[in-house]
Amino acid sequence: MKNKNFSRQVLTWFDDYGRKDLPWQHDLDPYKIWVSEIMLQQTRVETVIPYYDKFIRRFQTIKELANASIDEVLHHWTGLGYYARARNLHKAANLICNHHESKFPKDIEAVMALPGIGRSTAGAILALSFDQPHAILDGNVKRVLTRYFAIEGWPGERAIELLLWAKAESLLPNQRIAHYTQAMMDIGATVCTRTNPKCLHCPLLTDCKALTQQRQHELPTAKPSCNLPEREIHMAILQDRNGAVWLEKRPPVGIWGGLYSFPEFENFSSMQRWLQKRCNSKQIEYGDLPTIRHTFTHFHLQMHPKLIQLQNKPKGILEDDVGVWYKFSDQKIGLASPVKKTLQQLIQA
Repeated sequence: MKNKNFSRQVLTWFDDYGRKDLPWQHDLDPYKIWVSEIMLQQTRVETVIPYYDKFIRRFQTIKELANASIDEVLHHWTGLGYYARARNLHKAANLICNHHESKFPKDIEAVMALPGIGRSTAGAILALSFDQPHAILDGNVKRVLTRYFAIEGWPGERAIELLLWAKAESLLPNQRIAHYTQAMMDIGATVCTRTNPKCLHCPLLTDCKALTQQRQHELPTAKPSCNLPEREIHMAILQDRNGAVWLEKRPPVGIWGGLYSFPEFENFSSMQRWLQKRCNSKQIEYGDLPTIRHTFTHFHLQMHPKLIQLQNKPKGILEDDVGVWYKFSDQKIGLASPVKKTLQQLIQA
């Protein structure tokens, strides 16, 4: 009975307060919901909406996404971060076209077999698109369940995660799965927030153990802290007399995989040696740009950009498979956020 009360309270709250007019909710197209769910991984709804609108206007179907170049896909992802998501979308679109007749699969095992889609994302897509009875366990739902049941321990631990999955499965209603799934995400995003939760507005407050115990600010248990290592690189920003900047395409995997960036070096001396092989040292003029600090999941990166203004383009670095001379907004290529920020500084200089 308690489980039925839980879902009934969630659905009643959804009818009054749930989000029902997000762009991807208009026609419940599984392709659009898939794109939105990938974009929403580690990114807020307010941030995602303009990127989603732009992305869907360009790639209206799975087939259009599959047929596009990865450079153009990354271009439309520029600024959203976590670029492996875009690469996996592109790979998955090709797999769907080749193995599922360009239609998003309805079987959860087939969905989970696609790149970039785990159990929770697969469940969300199928629940929201087809009302299939699958539980989800994104960050918002983990927070709601951890507080509701007063579960101690970092939710990223395997044992805690398995317990949360069992709870999530047990609470599923017999009907209105799509509304319930959206409601759980909405409650976590707008009511049961990480800081300053709005407990008095929560439909689950009566039976929430964390609230009863006045521990809602302690749960979920924080991830064990660790100091992220620091890394430094030097970036060569080669700009010709027409204002074009040389950008190299990064390897398809790893940090900023498949994006375009400035040539990178461990130190200024190695940058100078690289330049001497390609440029007439007499025509090199150096200029300093502000250091950029960027935090990744596993480390902090300090980037020291050095502006090198050239009278003539150097030989040997013009091959299309290596990079491009970029004239700011005239090419549709993917740019990492720090690269885009530095290019904007050059425009404003």
